[in-house]
Amino acid sequence: MRALNQRLVLERLRGRGEATRPQIAAATGLSKPTVGQALLDLEQHGLVRTTGRSMAGPGRAAVVYRAAPDAGHVVGVDIGRRAIRIAVADLEGSIVARLDEPNRCRSASALVRTVGESVERAVVSAGLAPDDVVSTVVGTPGVPDPATGTVHRAPNLPGWERRGLLHELVAALAGAGSDVVVENDANLCAVGEHALGAALGVDVLVCLTVGTGIGMGLLVDGRVFRGAHGAAGEIADLPFGPLPTAAGARRPGPMETAAAGQAVVSAARALGVAARSAKDVFRLARGGDPLALRVVAEEAEKLAYVVAAVTAVLDPRLIVLGGGIGGNADLLAAPMREALAATVPVVPEIVAGQLGEDAVLAGAIATALGTARELVFDRRGLRRAAGDG
Repeated sequence: MRALNQRLVLERLRGRGEATRPQIAAATGLSKPTVGQALLDLEQHGLVRTTGRSMAGPGRAAVVYRAAPDAGHVVGVDIGRRAIRIAVADLEGSIVARLDEPNRCRSASALVRTVGESVERAVVSAGLAPDDVVSTVVGTPGVPDPATGTVHRAPNLPGWERRGLLHELVAALAGAGSDVVVENDANLCAVGEHALGAALGVDVLVCLTVGTGIGMGLLVDGRVFRGAHGAAGEIADLPFGPLPTAAGARRPGPMETAAAGQAVVSAARALGVAARSAKDVFRLARGGDPLALRVVAEEAEKLAYVVAAVTAVLDPRLIVLGGGIGGNADLLAAPMREALAATVPVVPEIVAGQLGEDAVLAGAIATALGTARELVFDRRGLRRAAGDG
């Protein structure tokens, strides 16, 4: 019961901010002496601290308490084809260090080493020791398979599908005792937009990420939906036109071949548009170039095909567009809605993600915080309530 009381008090302070002992007692239903003992225990373990006194109301000023944000820290990592992004945050989610660097790695081993070294630098730049990090969450393209140590369906990262690779990555990041989770990047994008961006308060949503590759994160009742094997949302594998006879098992999927970044560039060049990247195509379209606008309209139809498929099954309230291409919702959303209106009975709202290139990182931090707050309670010498019986 003592540990349970401590947890109730700590959850009140984390969920609703600083408070006095009477305020905590009123919110939790615990007696003031019980709250006082719990606060004393939590303060001794560095999980709670005083911030001053409240002068509201008659009588003696009451001591104000808050959850200690620096009782532990988390790390979020976003591994992309072109960039590696890392953030270190305290238990309130405030970023205390940030590191972004290009991904120039040509092998999986080099990428694992680079990520590990970059996380170490970010932690040091925050003024922390390695064992201050309680939880680390990594976003990666593909489907992480912890049983085999493999990341399936990640063709855009050289060697990333090698068996055992996932175990090497976890080992590189867990050296000082951090809990490490590797998650699909589109799933984390959805979590980030749900926690801090365009999907606040939305119960059923889809985050469609389109860039070098194409992916989809699904949230149902505010929770990531991974499916039976972790592969829910792997829309790169959706059929789109006839399958090439020479296609192998490790190829990019049909939908990725048809709608991701290189497909946009190829379609533009076929029409005579001088574009080196998908970004160039959308820039020209935004400037009114008729051929670039035609390419964008065709891309919107392809993405509407994806959204129609998932809408027929999941009926999401919201579609959030993310990634380098998906971020052009001002050009894509209207033709997507028009195409969808002809195929599905209810067209979900389609919006641009608000977090941009930080969406995956925001999702990683939000996920890590959920784990870290529990682990910090345990690691500070307090036992779970279930273990006290």
